Amino acid sequence: MKPTLNKVPRHIALILDGNRRFAKRLMLKPNKGHKWGAKKVDRLFDWCKELNIKELTLYVLSLENFNRPKYEFNYLMDLFRNEFDRLRNDSRLNEVKINFIGRIWMFPKDIQETMSYLMNKTKNNRKFILNFAMAYGGRAEVIDAIKKLAKDIKNKKVNIDKINEKTFSKNLYLDDEPDLIIRTGGEHRTSNFLIWQSYYSEWVFLDVLWPEFSKKDFVKCLDDYAKRERRFGK
Repeated sequence: MKPTLNKVPRHIALILDGNRRFAKRLMLKPNKGHKWGAKKVDRLFDWCKELNIKELTLYVLSLENFNRPKYEFNYLMDLFRNEFDRLRNDSRLNEVKINFIGRIWMFPKDIQETMSYLMNKTKNNRKFILNFAMAYGGRAEVIDAIKKLAKDIKNKKVNIDKINEKTFSKNLYLDDEPDLIIRTGGEHRTSNFLIWQSYYSEWVFLDVLWPEFSKKDFVKCLDDYAKRERRFGK
């Protein structure tokens, strides 16, 4: 199953929404839905490679998610430990560059170490890029970029008169712009995701919950994107 139109986006981002509601529908504990969601991420990765999508950015955990109930938060941390440890020996990483974007210093030290290991191991790979947005918030990203620039200005590394959009983008967690952003789960809002980078992205909102998201749904989103005319204000 492939898109019917030959116009595949280079960079796709996804808001992975609906894990807890999926678990509730199956009469499971809410946190169990996250495990189903993690399995779907693994399948999505393969779909992107098959369809020749070069970059994928996933909104995995927001800053606000750190306020989840303690039992659910601890479950998520254990899930990240298991999934990232599994990635260490995943043969697919031979051609994938992995990035973790956000305030990753907020995670437990062992998870930070695994994140650093994966980024260092894959830093020279160029065929495919996979970005995990974790402890992420779009406004926080802008504030952190401003702080970095302010520090460089203070240390006379940057001339304030030379600052432009390109300069600012290089100080963000993610210096790239997704062509298409997909949000599952039925909500029709952007939820503080890539507020700088998405200024001309195409958006698709789906009622499908993230663990239910299928390859058919994915291809339908790509077909929808292919039918749109991107004029970038021109």
